[in-house]
Amino acid sequence: MAMAQRMALYLQDKHPISYEIELAKYAESKGFSEIWQADTRLARDCVVLMSALLTETKRLKIGSGVLPIWTRNPAVIAATWSTMWELGGTIDGESRVMCGIGAWWEPIATRVGASREKPLTAMREHVEAIRALFTMEEVSYEGEFVHLDRVRLDVAYGDTSPRDIPMYIGATGPKMLELTGEICDGAVLNYVVSTDYIRNAVEHVHAGASKVGRDTAEVDLPELLVCSLSDDDPDEALLTGKSLVAYYLGTEPHIMEASGADPDLVQRVQEVVGWPATEADYRKAAHLIPDELVRSLMAVGTSDQCRETVARYIDAGVTCPILYPMMDDIKPVVDAFANWTP
Repeated sequence: MAMAQRMALYLQDKHPISYEIELAKYAESKGFSEIWQADTRLARDCVVLMSALLTETKRLKIGSGVLPIWTRNPAVIAATWSTMWELGGTIDGESRVMCGIGAWWEPIATRVGASREKPLTAMREHVEAIRALFTMEEVSYEGEFVHLDRVRLDVAYGDTSPRDIPMYIGATGPKMLELTGEICDGAVLNYVVSTDYIRNAVEHVHAGASKVGRDTAEVDLPELLVCSLSDDDPDEALLTGKSLVAYYLGTEPHIMEASGADPDLVQRVQEVVGWPATEADYRKAAHLIPDELVRSLMAVGTSDQCRETVARYIDAGVTCPILYPMMDDIKPVVDAFANWTP
């Protein structure tokens, strides 16, 4: 018998926290394997919510999707994840907590005074330093961005064994994808992108892995995937998907560049959507988005339509779809993919 597809949920800030916790338990009961908690805009902090999710569930793995490296010192990041490792324990010998980090994005970084220079160098240094600290040995590291002078995770009481915490980079551009294949357990691939983008991204990650002699099959490739699903009102689900596409076209050019949207369309949307945008702005720009564009970037419509789209992303190389439910009711998304074999 074929194994059910590994499935995850992505939680951002669309739903109340108490509801997200309930749904995490529900997803766990339906065989989902993990939750990736966003650290999005200046809305919700991933560490706080990951801790709540680890406490309230028993088997789910919980990852950060993704923590901006400019917001915490790498030694502090390592101590934070070590604490969540203690909190969550292991399942089948594997850490329940996963560490996903990213280089952050504009305009938010500049507005809060983070320079984001040389993101590739900074990212490599953070991954190397955090991994070294997870061994629980003493670490000295002298980089351009990371400076550690005889530092160790200072666990005086309790378990001092190495923290076997998988590390992921939220990577979008070709160089960051390649770096991920070289130094990480996996990439958290971005959303609102086409299957062509995914195929290309997978090649970049695999090229990085091959460069250092790693088996490409070892590199995990989960992908955030918007899922706007309603069997009762598929038209509303489509419109909700369009409003999200409008938001990204208007505010996150790096994602839109990856999606291959028409630059003229991007400009028209940008005239309507500002930053920070309101939900009303997104809806206002939604009608500008053609049906086929939204269907090429996310799973929208009925359960069947959404499953069909998700299957295409798996075929393109995604190991674990991380569904981002856009409707107020998340339950139908979990039900549509529970114990699903594409």
